[in-house]
Amino acid sequence: MSRPLLTLVAALALLAAVPAATAADIKPAAAAPKPAKRYTIEQFMATVNIGGASFSADESRILFHSNETGIFNVYAMPAAGGKPVQLTHSKTDSHYAVSFFPADDRFLYTRDQAGNELNHLYVRELDGSEKDLTPGEKLKAQFRGWSGDDTAFYVATNERDARFFDLYRIDAKTYARTLVFKNEAGWQVSDISRDGRWLALGKVNTTADADVHLADLKSGEIKHITRHQGLAQYASQDFDPESRELLMTTNDGGEFTRVIAYDLASGKTREVEKADWDVAYTAFSKDGRHRVTGINADASIALRLYRDGKPVALPQLPGGEVRGVSFSRSGKRMAFYVNGDRSPSNLFVAEVGANAAPKQLTQSLSKDIDPAELVDAAVVRFRSFDGMVVPSILMLPKEASAGHKVPAIVWVHGGPGGQTMRGYSALMQYFVNNGYAVLGINNRGSSGYGKSFFTADDGKHGREPLWDCIEAKTFLASTGVIDPERIGIVGGSYGGYMVLSAMAFRPEAFKVGIDIFGVANWIRTLESIPPYWESQRLALYQEVGDPVKDRERLMATSPLFHASEIRKPLMVIQGANDPRVIKPESDDIVAAVKKNGVPVDYLVFDDEGHGFSKKKNTLEANRRMVEFLDKYLKPGVGQAVK
Repeated sequence: MSRPLLTLVAALALLAAVPAATAADIKPAAAAPKPAKRYTIEQFMATVNIGGASFSADESRILFHSNETGIFNVYAMPAAGGKPVQLTHSKTDSHYAVSFFPADDRFLYTRDQAGNELNHLYVRELDGSEKDLTPGEKLKAQFRGWSGDDTAFYVATNERDARFFDLYRIDAKTYARTLVFKNEAGWQVSDISRDGRWLALGKVNTTADADVHLADLKSGEIKHITRHQGLAQYASQDFDPESRELLMTTNDGGEFTRVIAYDLASGKTREVEKADWDVAYTAFSKDGRHRVTGINADASIALRLYRDGKPVALPQLPGGEVRGVSFSRSGKRMAFYVNGDRSPSNLFVAEVGANAAPKQLTQSLSKDIDPAELVDAAVVRFRSFDGMVVPSILMLPKEASAGHKVPAIVWVHGGPGGQTMRGYSALMQYFVNNGYAVLGINNRGSSGYGKSFFTADDGKHGREPLWDCIEAKTFLASTGVIDPERIGIVGGSYGGYMVLSAMAFRPEAFKVGIDIFGVANWIRTLESIPPYWESQRLALYQEVGDPVKDRERLMATSPLFHASEIRKPLMVIQGANDPRVIKPESDDIVAAVKKNGVPVDYLVFDDEGHGFSKKKNTLEANRRMVEFLDKYLKPGVGQAVK
């Protein structure tokens, strides 16, 4: 799809103008600095991953999930600090916290079955028993929030039609269910107003163009409220507490998303908030006095907090960014996470408006690991083959120097429209701790850098975005601390596709590749997408290709049909229950590459889907990846791989 040249040039100029490190800014030491203390994968995996935050009815405890036991379970922790209490005790499927009930100690949580992504919504009753609120074998359920008066909550499920999600209202006492909205047109069910009358509906046109419609649940009327010309993303964010306005984000008329408000009575819009980057989200607290906005500022999330419409300073905390703010129902307390390059997410709680320092409730990093032995990330940029500026995240081992050049990997994110951001990653730190530099490339098509950059990969997969990855090698070599003969490529999901593409279409470029549940055959992947992706199916076809109309092009860009060109060592990791990239994708590429006499390490997890939910599997995959890299990229070995 063609793009206005002026807009693209403006986007490139903006990216180029943003201060960030380049190769010239990286000053290699002449002698090798002292390397970091080496840690085992077991020590790294002793770090605890946590998420979610919901205050109890009396606001004395916070509900969250943690993988301390090896898989995610639900816990509650005193808001004043103390020992967390484990509330679910699964040893098989991960459980994720959703919400405490507003008036008692019941709570909602969700889980799927061995990674199949068919999540159900459950309630844990006061007596400790469990009730599946969305029973059925094939359905997927999504919690959509509490009613304004807290007497009910909303759930979307695809039980009636596997393609579409209908919206139900469930009584908080009896669990009696009422159909609120029957979805027969592929809408994306979004926000519900506090008074229960209005429902925001998303309509995806392409991956870069989307509209918002407004359903009047009283009259049944559906109104298109975001008519526009050209490409523009509109997305519902939240209704105001009085149910008078709908807040939306949009990049209509510009490169980056901003916040606008739509008046439900008059149909008029007004601008609420903007930044020099994409506004990722905005939402009101339950009491309506506070609003939180997250801004995707150059691969970091910058938060803004407002009270009664006026800016409020966020707590200044060392070692990371404030993320995931949640308010108690009264608005008196605020829970949030702090995450940094060398510090995994920790849960904090603060009294809103008080001068007292926030209380840290968790200590997630393994006690065996000294954060001083870990490394910070740097935002870097390089010019690609056509002059486009490609932003990336670079992590260097402590021992990297001009006299001790280290091997490196180019890490490719998923998506296609994902983004590698700053923040703690056990895998990236494990790579670096073992002596590998990591460049998390945000190739063209990545989100967070403007509309033109995001759409620059449409219909070009396997070509221009891949060529950005090839140019990343040149950038790494120019730093003066990377051995250009020992660079590999690693990625998951769409990033796994990029790995396979690099190995097949540019076989000379990288010494080794690791594909983590990546696409090998676009035709089969597009034909086998889950039915509940129907609302975005055509947009995906527009982005990547139609499996019928564009069959020839998809064969040309699918690594499976060019596997005979793969000549470098390959590792493939796959979840047997993956509904997005099904196991036959990996089976086929492994079999095809083995015919070339190429070393292939194939690792399949029978109890995982599109990603890892169990520590034991993450540990095994991470350990095997580093062993694989050590075999082919360490001095003397990598040189022999031609």
